[in-house]
Amino acid sequence: MRIAYLDCFAGVSGDMLLGALVDAGYPLPALRKALRAVDLPPFRLRAERVSRNGIAATFLHVVPAGKPPARGWRDLDRLLERSRLASSVKNRSRDVLRRLGEAEAKVHGIPIEKVHFHEVGAVDTLVDIVGTAAALESLGIRKILASAVNVGSGAMEGSHGLHPVPAPATMELLKGAPVCGSSPSVETATPTGAALLAALAEGFGPMPPMSVESIGYGAGSRDVRERPNVLRVLIGETIRTEDSETVVKIETNIDDMDPRLYENAMSACFAAGALDVWLAPIQMKKGRPGILLSALAGESNARPVAEAILRETTSLGVRTARMERRTLARETRTVRTANGTVRVKIGADGGRIVTMQPEYEDVKRLASRSGFP
Repeated sequence: MRIAYLDCFAGVSGDMLLGALVDAGYPLPALRKALRAVDLPPFRLRAERVSRNGIAATFLHVVPAGKPPARGWRDLDRLLERSRLASSVKNRSRDVLRRLGEAEAKVHGIPIEKVHFHEVGAVDTLVDIVGTAAALESLGIRKILASAVNVGSGAMEGSHGLHPVPAPATMELLKGAPVCGSSPSVETATPTGAALLAALAEGFGPMPPMSVESIGYGAGSRDVRERPNVLRVLIGETIRTEDSETVVKIETNIDDMDPRLYENAMSACFAAGALDVWLAPIQMKKGRPGILLSALAGESNARPVAEAILRETTSLGVRTARMERRTLARETRTVRTANGTVRVKIGADGGRIVTMQPEYEDVKRLASRSGFP
């Protein structure tokens, strides 16, 4: 499985995460194209190579053209809802924004509909959220894990006066995640960065066994003396250390849904952490043709996947069953050919190679470029 591991030793913010993904290989033209799918106020986007304590990183400048209008949470959610983004990117973006709005609402004791973005800024927020969701989709990342989060310390001046660091909304979003403080007294984790972690990260802890393919560094705006102010992202394939695991199958029978909606439902399942999703034709009561929608997920993701099915289909309920899944140890190697490089997936059992398969998208790209079938 293709994963991204976020090393938050210096904290996390929206621009640091997006900058790291650009640094790891997400093309800036693709980012601009994704952002054009949202009706944002005019702005300029520029990537700059900077050094933070000797580490080269990408720093993204988002400069609004003039003073953007004040917008509330509902305004931003409507922009996403009406956007031309791919359904999976749209769903992920709205989930992140919803979590951010809920945290701000709880901290200020107001309904989410009355939340306005002062410290975070509407344009910056949507650029960071939409850009990150689009980058993860483009890079084929199926799972995100993160380290403990450095949240900083001290106090900061906001629109409501002096606030503790980390900001109250940041801590609300990071409840349940491992965090640590640091000196000097600066904010190292922002609400937008925390919302991205809360919505996207499936777990926190040490780096898992993985074959690293690309590394990116996203720079924060400050250049502090104590540590490089960067977020590091490592992208690659997981390496299984055991040959079996417990998984959950979630399924439901459907006979009353527009077939055009299944693609969106499957995308929502994958966005919720499903390992695999499939459809099968079935014969239901009264002779009705129907569809069996099935999804496979790890135990920690079974509930979000079930919620995605209930949210995105006409189903009134799902069935779940736990089962053991035996898998080969997996590794990805890069092979050079006369027409370019191809990633090859290798399955091994006890150190013995059992199967090898070239990555389809790599073969498709080289075939198109070389003219071969």
